[in-house]
Amino acid sequence: MNLDTNSDMNLDTNLDMSLDTNLDTNSDMNSDIGPTMRLNMQSSITLSSAYEMFNKVMRHKVMLSKSLMLLAPFCILLAVEAHAAKTNEIDSVKNINPALTVTLTQAQQPVLPLKIFANGNIAAWQEAIIGSEANGLRLTNVLVNVGDVVKKGELLADFSAESIVAELNQAKASLMEAEAQGKEALNNADRARTLQNTGAMSSQQIDQYTTAADTAKARIEVAKAAVATQQIRLNNTKIFAPDSGIISSRNATVGAVVGTGTELFKLIRQARLEWRAEVISADLPKIKVGTQASVTAADGSTFTGKVRKVSPTVDLQTRNTLVYVDLPANSSAKAGMFAKGEFIMGQSSTLAVAQQTLVMRDGFTYVFVVKADHGKQIAKQIKVQTGRRIGNLVEIISGITSKQMLVATGGAFLSDNDIVKVVSSAQLPVTLPAKPTATPANSVKN
Repeated sequence: MNLDTNSDMNLDTNLDMSLDTNLDTNSDMNSDIGPTMRLNMQSSITLSSAYEMFNKVMRHKVMLSKSLMLLAPFCILLAVEAHAAKTNEIDSVKNINPALTVTLTQAQQPVLPLKIFANGNIAAWQEAIIGSEANGLRLTNVLVNVGDVVKKGELLADFSAESIVAELNQAKASLMEAEAQGKEALNNADRARTLQNTGAMSSQQIDQYTTAADTAKARIEVAKAAVATQQIRLNNTKIFAPDSGIISSRNATVGAVVGTGTELFKLIRQARLEWRAEVISADLPKIKVGTQASVTAADGSTFTGKVRKVSPTVDLQTRNTLVYVDLPANSSAKAGMFAKGEFIMGQSSTLAVAQQTLVMRDGFTYVFVVKADHGKQIAKQIKVQTGRRIGNLVEIISGITSKQMLVATGGAFLSDNDIVKVVSSAQLPVTLPAKPTATPANSVKN
């Protein structure tokens, strides 16, 4: 291309120079000769210039053809060298040593349970607060402590009752006095009524005796109420368990003088505990009353329970909903424990690989798929999306198929496109968690 361009440029320059020379020559000749001779000379000069230009063009084409003939061998030589370089590159790839000796495996298609995972606290089903109804009395006996199992109606503590007994006796004496006075007033009213038709007593006097009898009856009722009040105060000097359960807290101290409403004990009613699981709103429609749940406490113990109630509201801060799960009475769980668990929703078939097959890098999960390339086994790094984890099996949602051959172990030592040496294909052992053996929760109606 450079030769063609230069030749064309030289040719144009020569033509321009020839034309300018001819024009100048013609102009000089035109000034010396006549019109007829001038015309003949212009024709002769024009033919001579055209012939000369034609000869120059032919010479340039001959030179261009010779140049191309000289360049052809060099082009062929460059093509041969490029082919040789590519062949050497392939040969060098074939001669690279494998980066790792690996065993291959394939993704499995097990039937895994469908579960919803949640965390939450273990709390008492209902906690009764046992307080004092006596005011200003001294505690003389405290019969239970934290952790004691009590029955309904069992005596827990009692107060000093001397002052209440004295006031009760006083109220009883007042009642007796009111009854005696009432009896006399009733007799007087009866006698007055018998004399009403005789004229011995006026109607005003008879009304006075009748009113006195009614007033005496009212005083008797007031005295009875006073006795009942003092009897209640006397009964309140003894603290009884309102229900069967476990004492979870004790504030009562012997010798303390407490006021009305002072908290003395807390009681976990019927010793029932529940797991208050926090479930995200998206999973809430899947959980129904009676759904089975497996709960793992902080001490590692596992037990089963059933959903008793789903909260009708969602927390405005966390956007989670509380699900109440009844726990068995004989479990090792304690109120206040943190526990994690899962709601069992059924089963489904899925694609899964062993935990050892996965490689974690930069916050993502990968597997290495082995493919043949130029007679070598190349490990390709493939990004996958994981799901459920059961035992040492991890669900693969997307990224690979069940027919692809995967590096079973050692993927952490490989890079993308590494050459590997395959020794065998094996199926990794599958480990699934044992089913919980705890006693199911008792079904108790609210």
